[in-house]
Amino acid sequence: MYAITDLQLFIHTADSGSLSQAARMLEILPATASASLKRLEQRLKVRLFARSTRSMRLTPEGEIFLEYCRDALALLQEGEALLSSGKEDIKGHLRLSMPSDTGRNVLLGWLDDFQEQHPEVSFTLQFSDRMADLYRDAVDVAIRSGKLVDSSLVSQQLASSRRVLVAAPDYLKKYGTPQTPDDLVHHNCLLFYLRHGLFNHWHFGSGKQVWDIKVSGNRMSDDATIARVWAVAGVGIAYKSWIDVRADVQSGRLVTLLDEFTCEEVPLHAVYPHRNSASPTVRALLAFLRAGFAALDAGEQRRTS
Repeated sequence: MYAITDLQLFIHTADSGSLSQAARMLEILPATASASLKRLEQRLKVRLFARSTRSMRLTPEGEIFLEYCRDALALLQEGEALLSSGKEDIKGHLRLSMPSDTGRNVLLGWLDDFQEQHPEVSFTLQFSDRMADLYRDAVDVAIRSGKLVDSSLVSQQLASSRRVLVAAPDYLKKYGTPQTPDDLVHHNCLLFYLRHGLFNHWHFGSGKQVWDIKVSGNRMSDDATIARVWAVAGVGIAYKSWIDVRADVQSGRLVTLLDEFTCEEVPLHAVYPHRNSASPTVRALLAFLRAGFAALDAGEQRRTS
């Protein structure tokens, strides 16, 4: 079994880039910290950090293991909080920020269900594809789609997902079906804005070959929900998270394209500023959402088996 302290030390070292600073945060001796990291690497049989005299940088193996460590500790903390607090402690007001389409299409109904179970919980919801600043904006928890870049925030993964290329059957009958990523330059691509600007570079892979296709179209929006609505209406092709379009694909309103190519990963995370800001209510909510996504995945596996 992994020692919790070893995992905590690994995470703090990755976030700070310093083993000595991580040791101070955990209030342990540097020699103890060094032995802890060595013990973890010996168990995994990999090097987690590339060391120099001035810094410690994660190896590719360390990058992979880091996300699993964060998720494992978050799950343990959820369990501890739910066992140590009764249902009467799940109450209060939460301010949540979430991606527009995932929020409206998936999470909104689940939040209604959560409030039915915990009627003393209230929400203020912010739907936006722009990244909320948790230190500046009035937000307790942000749900973010895609790989995280701010390691100073506490995070836990709610669901894994990839982008998929989708279009309505009527659009494909009228304009044809793209056979390769390069064909997309001849199609009307439905665009929306993300935190870095217009999302008009779509990425695909096949084996060692990768495509970064700059697409264009006659419709753009600052709300990614609209791109999905336009796709269902048959006016173009969208590149969306499977979480957002799965119901449309399963109903036949949309079909996936270029399935033999891999698309970029867009996992869904919950982030908040500090571990002590994760109240029993926050932990109960995140556990509820994780269970919801797990149930969706299990249902899909049953249908395809």
